[in-house]
Amino acid sequence: MKLFTTSILALLASASAFTSSPSAFTPRNAASIRSTSTLDMVAEDAKVILVTGASRGLGRAIAVDLGKQGQKVVVNYAGSTDAANETVEMVKAAGGDAIAVQANCADADEIKEMFATAVEAFGTVDVLVNNAGITKDTLVMRMKPAQWQDVIDINLSGVFYCTQAFFKLAAKKRTGRIVNISSVVGQIGNPGQANYAAAKGGVIGLTMSNAKEFSTRGVTVNCVCPGFIASDMTAKLSEEYLETVSKGIPLGRLGKPEEVAGMVRFLALDDAADYITGHTFNVDGGIAIGC
Repeated sequence: MKLFTTSILALLASASAFTSSPSAFTPRNAASIRSTSTLDMVAEDAKVILVTGASRGLGRAIAVDLGKQGQKVVVNYAGSTDAANETVEMVKAAGGDAIAVQANCADADEIKEMFATAVEAFGTVDVLVNNAGITKDTLVMRMKPAQWQDVIDINLSGVFYCTQAFFKLAAKKRTGRIVNISSVVGQIGNPGQANYAAAKGGVIGLTMSNAKEFSTRGVTVNCVCPGFIASDMTAKLSEEYLETVSKGIPLGRLGKPEEVAGMVRFLALDDAADYITGHTFNVDGGIAIGC
């Protein structure tokens, strides 16, 4: 059972890597991709929501779900411009408005430029969803310094940089929400993923600290921990293997990106979340029960 659980979690974290490759993080000044605006179709009181790593995978699912709510979405990306533009069009087709802004989440200066671009386009940023992440898995004894540092830089330091830039806006308005995407690997660990587990565990700790710091300014900070979620990566696996994996999950199936996006939507937009801050919510089918 231990080996089986390990294999599930290793694949889980890989499926949760929301940006595709190290080359996607080549330093570059934040550059926005703008297409015809649909602001006239979006309500005046729509929220402006910045989602990092939103050009594909779970980040895209979150962005599109927010578009369905008629919100204005800033699609951050570090790799494919075409993929980012596709997400923008999907958000607009769903009923929202969107722009894409290229920025490396590991670069504090690019993050500042990204927020400046968002404010120029939409006037402000009301909600931040820290979703961008990578994996570089290997055993600790084989892990190179760069493999450790690259994962920490994107998955943890990137959350810090984006949070800091966002809070400067939110503190002045005395309102705002932050939703951090962590992972169950950050709660229970996993062999071969010390860097990823450390970064995602750090995100949980950062969430709680920031919730206490920001509360006097009316800003809530919460965390979502996805489990084993169906993705383009899992689609390449055999049905037999996926059936075996599902048997190790209490609910007996893989999660859907839309189910994670639904939790993010609640924490980002719902009035019922006004009194929720500093907490972590698992969307994992029960795989981390007891943690």
